[in-house]
Amino acid sequence: MDREGRTIAVVGATGLQGGAVTRRLTRGRVAGRGSDPQSRRLSSPRARCAGRRGGQGRLENKAALERSFAGAHGVYSVQNHHISGYDGEIRQGKNVADAVVAANVSHLVYASTGNGLAGTGIGSWDAKVAVAEHARSLGAPLTVLRPTAFMELMTEKRFYPQASVWHVTPKVMGETRPIGWLTVDDLAVIAEKAFADPATFVGTDVSLAGDILSIQQCRTIWQEVKGRPPRRATGGLRAGAAPPRPSRRPR
Repeated sequence: MDREGRTIAVVGATGLQGGAVTRRLTRGRVAGRGSDPQSRRLSSPRARCAGRRGGQGRLENKAALERSFAGAHGVYSVQNHHISGYDGEIRQGKNVADAVVAANVSHLVYASTGNGLAGTGIGSWDAKVAVAEHARSLGAPLTVLRPTAFMELMTEKRFYPQASVWHVTPKVMGETRPIGWLTVDDLAVIAEKAFADPATFVGTDVSLAGDILSIQQCRTIWQEVKGRPPRRATGGLRAGAAPPRPSRRPR
């Protein structure tokens, strides 16, 4: 926890991931400022929200981002390719990094995923590698956090039916391959620690997992807890097919 009450701007504060980070930061002495264009005013008096309604336009405007970041100690950055597409995710992520440097922000914590390697052919992974490489090229004070998969993809009602986890992933990876899982609340705790200790975290690229379980093991746990197997998706999903689009992802 930052004991100096420094302000952190959260890009993506209305999403599941960004919202978890914002809630965590406003529990302590770090003030959270949502720079998401659809961010809402938080209940904590320590939280200052700079967001305004207006879709994705703000993330396309580097000058507006720079104004949002003015005076902030840190920025948490996460983009949503389900809204902007992969090219938009890269462009917006680079805009955030540019604005961080222009506003002389002391710490950029970037939410990535995957293995951190370019050329995987997985659009969401490759986009995040491109953003991180751009931030490094600018000399931004960068920390990259890389959870592989969020547990909320199995449990959140907003993602129903959870076709990507229960149906597409096992077709691509198999039922028994171990996968690293993390909750968005766990990620928020780690982000808070990163902002509180920049001397340790700036310049690091951190893979994150709270548990390692195969899809088969996840099904077993689901059955034990719920008393039934995960519901089947309708419509005949096949490997490589896009699952139904949720309204929000853990961004």
